[in-house]
Amino acid sequence: MSLLHEQFIAVIGAGSWGTALAKLLSDKGHRVQLWAHRPERVDAINRERENKKYLPGFPLNEKVQASSTLKEVISGKKIILMVVPSHVFRSVFRQLVPFLGKECIVVSATKGIENDSLMTMSQVMEDELRRSGITAEIGVLTGPSFAKEVAAGIPTAVTVAARKKEVAAQIQDIFFTERFRVYASTDLIGQELGAALKNIVAIAAGISDGLGYGTNTRAALITRGLAEITRLGVKMGANPLTFSGLGGMGDLVLTCTGDLSRNRTVGLKLGQGKKLQAILAEMEMVAEGVQTTRSAWKLSRREGVDMPILEQIYKVLYEDKPCQQAVMSLLTRDQKEEMEF
Repeated sequence: MSLLHEQFIAVIGAGSWGTALAKLLSDKGHRVQLWAHRPERVDAINRERENKKYLPGFPLNEKVQASSTLKEVISGKKIILMVVPSHVFRSVFRQLVPFLGKECIVVSATKGIENDSLMTMSQVMEDELRRSGITAEIGVLTGPSFAKEVAAGIPTAVTVAARKKEVAAQIQDIFFTERFRVYASTDLIGQELGAALKNIVAIAAGISDGLGYGTNTRAALITRGLAEITRLGVKMGANPLTFSGLGGMGDLVLTCTGDLSRNRTVGLKLGQGKKLQAILAEMEMVAEGVQTTRSAWKLSRREGVDMPILEQIYKVLYEDKPCQQAVMSLLTRDQKEEMEF
C-alpha cells in the first residue's frame, strides 16, 4: 500500500503492544520514536533492532528509533500513541504534556480504567490537558489484536474512536494497511469500556477453563459478560451498538478464547488452584484485567449497575473467594429474563 504522507510518530511504551504498533507504523513508512522507561532497554532495541524482551523474533527497521527521553520523543510530533499500562498512564502523560505541540493528536492504545478516579484513559488525558491549559485532539485504538499476530502481519481489524469524525478519519488513515483494517467511531466511552471490561470477563473465562468446564460455560460467560458491559456502557452514555462491534464482541471473544491472552491466563491459573500473587510474580507483562476489576467494581457501584460476573471476579481476586464458590454464586442467582427492553 502506498504511503500518502510520511508522519513522525511518537509511541510511548515499549512493551509488546507498543513495539508491535511501532513496527506496523514503520513498516508502512512512518518514522517512529519509541519511548522506553529503562535506558538499557533503549540501548538494546537500537543495537539489536529488536525488542527481545517483549516481542522477540520481530526485527524493527531503521525507521524505529528508541529513546528514554520524553522531550526528545514528543517534540515535533503531530501523532502521539500512548501504550503504557493504565496504572502509570496518568503519571507518564503528565510528564509529556509540556512537550506537546500545536494541533497534535494523542491516541490511547491502553485498555483500562484508572483505579482512583474511575476514568478511562481518554478521560485521564482530557483531565490532564484541562489542568495544564494545553489543547490536543484525543483518540483511542481498540479491537481484537494480539501484539504478536499484528507484528507477524496476520490480518487484523480494529476500531479507532474520537469525538470528531475528521479526527477519527485522520487516525484511521495513519494506521490502515492491507493487513490491518481500521474502522472509525465517535463513541469514545463505548469503545474504551468495551476494551477495559472484556479483560475481566476473560479472567472469568480462564477460571472456567482452569476448573475443567467446557465450551458451553465459556460461551455463556462471553454472552452474559457482554450483557454486563453493555448495561454499564449504556448507563454511561455509550451507543449500545458499539458493543456488537470490534471493540465490544470482537475483542471480548479474542481475549476469552485466545491462548495469547494474559487475562485468560491469569484466570486459567486461578482455576487450577494457584494464588493471584504467585501468578502475577511469574508474568513478564501486565494483565490489565486484574487492576481494572477493582476500578470497574467501584464504577458499577457508583453507577448502580448490576454486574454479577464482575462481582464474583472481584471477590476471587480481592477477597480470596474460592473459584468454585464464585461459580455457584453465579449459577444460583434468582431467575431472570434474558433481555430487558
